[in-house]
Amino acid sequence: MFNWMAWTLPVAVFFICIALMLVGMTVWELRSPTVLRKGFLPIATTRGDRMFIGLLSAAYVNLAFVAVSEKMIDWFGLEQEPSIWFSFVASMLLLALIMKKG
Repeated sequence: MFNWMAWTLPVAVFFICIALMLVGMTVWELRSPTVLRKGFLPIATTRGDRMFIGLLSAAYVNLAFVAVSEKMIDWFGLEQEPSIWFSFVASMLLLALIMKKG
């Protein structure tokens, strides 16, 4: 069923984090309904809106890293491709920033 995707530990951790965030956001919403808020994003958003925007942003960070990771070998004189964990950490930090200040 899942053979079409390259399941590595970082990919599995990324999707597990998304599932845990969805469960956490559901519980949070049931306990404390959200209100619209204006942060640095150009629109008023709810927690769910910020999570969706943050998840999209996190996915794009990971895709961009995969796209340029092979080129980073030449750019920085590396012996091998950099670890995907760098993009995972960067994407989670971006998600946290959007959730907190967005």
